[in-house]
Amino acid sequence: MVVRVTTGRALLAATLGLGLAAGVQAADSPDIGPLPQLEIDKAKAELGKRLFFDKRLSGDAAISCADCHVPAKGYASEKALSPGYPGNGHFRNASSLVNVAHRKVWNWDGRIGTNLNDMTREMLTEDYIMNMDMRVMQERVKQDPVYVKMFKDAGYGEPSNGSVRKAIPEYMKTLTSKGSPFDAGKMSDSANKGMALFKGKAGCVQCHNGSMMTDGKPHNTGVPENFDVFMDPMNHQAFIAFTMFQGIPNYMNLKRDPGYYNITLMKEDMGKFITPSLRELKYSSPYMHNGMIATLADVVEFYNNGGGKDSNKSDKLKPLGLNDQEKKDLVAFLEALSGDELTGPEHVWDKPFPAKYEAIENWTQVRN
Repeated sequence: MVVRVTTGRALLAATLGLGLAAGVQAADSPDIGPLPQLEIDKAKAELGKRLFFDKRLSGDAAISCADCHVPAKGYASEKALSPGYPGNGHFRNASSLVNVAHRKVWNWDGRIGTNLNDMTREMLTEDYIMNMDMRVMQERVKQDPVYVKMFKDAGYGEPSNGSVRKAIPEYMKTLTSKGSPFDAGKMSDSANKGMALFKGKAGCVQCHNGSMMTDGKPHNTGVPENFDVFMDPMNHQAFIAFTMFQGIPNYMNLKRDPGYYNITLMKEDMGKFITPSLRELKYSSPYMHNGMIATLADVVEFYNNGGGKDSNKSDKLKPLGLNDQEKKDLVAFLEALSGDELTGPEHVWDKPFPAKYEAIENWTQVRN
């Protein structure tokens, strides 16, 4: 297939796999299964954790990464649309960071397909997200005696922008699914029936497959627009800033999220979004790229009806014909993909650092 796009957009489009074949059967898809183990550098991850929760990494020192990626919500946004940088809103729901280190592409539209280092940089520097000048960030970090010691202990030497972008992804490696009934082989009878539906009659595995339960590719499922993006001036100005910077044609008159169209500028890709992972769903409501579906039961009902209405909707989506019990079983399976460990005390901002750093001079002032 020839893709009529510019060089940079074509490369990412090829990576994600344009032109998905219609009528792919569930049996042709990679099976779901456990996640591979990741090697983690403890000192780097400890540093990355402190950076993740540090409000000084935003332009006006008002928000941290954790303000949009809330630990108790599976490191996702607790609101349909993320809060964004103070002074504006946002136009999408912040997706879960659990297992983010296993991903191959990032963002709902898939516009970053290189590495988590680049994703971290974008989140820090985008004006509608954290609005951080990297030169200022480097000086802020250098002036903190705790950071100076932590960077040295992690083997980075003097604090720098590059090592910040490495340390935060190292912390992301620790946010890995653990202890789910699915992984432990301890699912209920209802969840096991739901898994059979997931792989069979419901056909979910066509797009939600592999260890991450996502094909990492863009699809249009007809999710309705969240018009709070366009009705709320705070959200709309973030949307305008994004679409203008991305070179979206006629962005001032656009009244829908372009999604993967941002990558290709091909009209058939309008409204496509990268398939999300299904792990830790129990914590990360509301769902979809714009938070328009409130519960897992609602998600199942949405797909049971064949998705929403859209001229570009994937022809993979058809009404499923699930009865009430089958829908409950499918929800039970989706819930069984979540564990309990990510809500434990080790993931809460109470005592995030090893005791050896608490004796550093000016610790109390630095911590606050």
